[in-house]
Amino acid sequence: MLWPLVVLLAVVVTTLAVGWVADQVLQRVAGRHPEAPVWALLRRCRIPLQLVVCSSLLIAARPIERLFELDGDDTHHVILLVLLASIGWLTVRIVAALLEAFFTRYEAVADDPARVQRVRTQLGMTRRVVSALIAVVTVAVMLLTFQAMRTIGASLLASAGIIGIVAGIAAQSALGNFFAGVQIAFGDTVRLGDTVIVEGQQGTVEEITLSYLVIRLWDYRRLIVPTSYFISKPFENWTRKDPGLLGAVLLHLDHSTQVDRLRTALGEFLPTTPLWDTLEWSLQVTDTTPSTIVVRATMTARTPDDVAALRFEVREHLLAYLRDEHPTAFPRVRTGEPD
Repeated sequence: MLWPLVVLLAVVVTTLAVGWVADQVLQRVAGRHPEAPVWALLRRCRIPLQLVVCSSLLIAARPIERLFELDGDDTHHVILLVLLASIGWLTVRIVAALLEAFFTRYEAVADDPARVQRVRTQLGMTRRVVSALIAVVTVAVMLLTFQAMRTIGASLLASAGIIGIVAGIAAQSALGNFFAGVQIAFGDTVRLGDTVIVEGQQGTVEEITLSYLVIRLWDYRRLIVPTSYFISKPFENWTRKDPGLLGAVLLHLDHSTQVDRLRTALGEFLPTTPLWDTLEWSLQVTDTTPSTIVVRATMTARTPDDVAALRFEVREHLLAYLRDEHPTAFPRVRTGEPD
């Protein structure tokens, strides 16, 4: 009984030592090469690496069966399942670290924010697809370790065509969303951080998965939209090519309004606010009714959020200017005959 206990303690010590040594090595390499973030990211693989080492040593030495007098085959099978699951977990962590390191390096050298968002979306979708494939393969290999699964493997393979048809019909919606997610990632129709209009709701794309997108609305609500929606229905993407937008403010004023002075007031105000990008602005009379004129002020800003804030500021400033300098410009209801 003493020897199996010594072997078990040796397995535990070896596992902890391997994890500590690997972490220290990666930490020192990361310190010497700060321009390569992959070494720091690989430190996240410590736990699955230790599980792989521990389960491998337990399978090789088999101290648990001898120490606790358990069924050797059953214990060996359980540890083998743990080993296979750990290998899959370790592979997922390594792939995620490599992809994240690649994006970090790319983000540091790229000068096009739109391109960076596109690569970020594509790499995120790639990570999810690869992780899903690794999980499926790992589970399949684990199932094949059962004798019953190997026995019925031939019959399952023979009926794979029928099962595939039935599964395809049953999972038509899920498969449609899956392929739509892949198409969105590599088709560059929508990316993380884009401002979109969906079903009359304006929001920012916060998360993209294989089956749905999360859109953060202006009031911080989250709108969950299936990925197939962005393939089958039209939607507005305000920031796909250029995040800059043209905002407009409409005012209904009296016919006596001195539009030239109002235009001058707008031109003097815009340079004082950092929200205006200095590219374009105008103020024009766009329509007239029997009782009012419609004045439209337009101005550009760098992002949709800046456009919204700039519209609010311009509207407040113009109303304050009319109130203080030209109060007769506000619409009035005339009940008497003109002089």
